[in-house]
Amino acid sequence: MFFSFLLSGLLALAPAFPPPAAAALVAAVPHAAGPLEPCKIYGSVYLETDPGRRTYCFGTVYVEPEEAFADVLVFKENNKLFADKAGLWAEAPARDFADYVLLVVTDRSRADFSIHYTNVRSFAGCKSNN
Repeated sequence: MFFSFLLSGLLALAPAFPPPAAAALVAAVPHAAGPLEPCKIYGSVYLETDPGRRTYCFGTVYVEPEEAFADVLVFKENNKLFADKAGLWAEAPARDFADYVLLVVTDRSRADFSIHYTNVRSFAGCKSNN
């Protein structure tokens, strides 16, 4: 009886919600601290097509049919170890195994940047703005 009285007293004095600092640590989700830089994306990439999962994605991308209008030329690597420079991407089998998750959009105006797949490894990379 004494222990149940002590427990009920502790529960009455304890706050119902966690303190704001602890809640901020739990709810904090890492996001990019600035504009998205497509020239820094390499490694394993998972292309998400479900717009409902937009909040879980690093950015949005449009697959450009023409090479001339793309921001980044992408070469698909078979092995993640060889995808070590900009434009060299290895397809991840699932979202959880990817370094970057990008949402593919069908409207170019809604994309952060555009890509075009190339068959030549040496052409892969960012286009210079000069």
